[in-house]
Amino acid sequence: MELNSYIDHTNLKQIGTIKDIEKLCDEAINFHFASVCVAPYYVSLAKKLLKNSTVAVCTVIGFPNGYSTKETKVFEAINAIENGADEIDMVININALKNKDYDYVKDEIEEIRDAIDGHILKVIIETCFLTESEIAKMTEICNETYVNFIKTSTGFGSRGASIEDLKIINKHKNEILEIKASGGIKTLEDAEKFINEGATRLGTSSGVTIMTDTCDCEHCKEEK
Repeated sequence: MELNSYIDHTNLKQIGTIKDIEKLCDEAINFHFASVCVAPYYVSLAKKLLKNSTVAVCTVIGFPNGYSTKETKVFEAINAIENGADEIDMVININALKNKDYDYVKDEIEEIRDAIDGHILKVIIETCFLTESEIAKMTEICNETYVNFIKTSTGFGSRGASIEDLKIINKHKNEILEIKASGGIKTLEDAEKFINEGATRLGTSSGVTIMTDTCDCEHCKEEK
């Protein structure tokens, strides 16, 4: 298992600075992570820093609460792509889901999917606020809208991903839909647990810690 290829190395802190993003991107290059996940404000910077690397630039839309209008989210997504984002992690409208306005939820996802023109789309459902039936329903909607990933959490809710979340998703997802587990993944043990449950991406700010726990080379020893 190439653990590094699962990791979206993340810094979405409200107090994140340019130096923090430079450090994040340097680490992502050194460890060959799948992507860095940064605030929309830092997309252009991350794209520049990651030039000539294999690391993708991921950003968030409607973050973290998801209750912006769909028109606002579509604009955000288009702007992010124009600034260099390769992957979009969007938060669903949880209010609409709670109102059982499934057409709105589905239309919003489809409009963003179409607006980003083939770039990877991950749909954040924020499982900490959802019932089991709502997680199942959102998994079905993600199946129907042909997005790339269903993502468990923003990391800003009352909890992050749980194995139970993934069990529900796995029960209802099709063979195409992938899972990104995020929130509270801090150790190698955490990472392996979610990968064994079917996650193909991990959103974490602890990527370096996770990777250095797997390796005894001199570089990783220095990071420890």
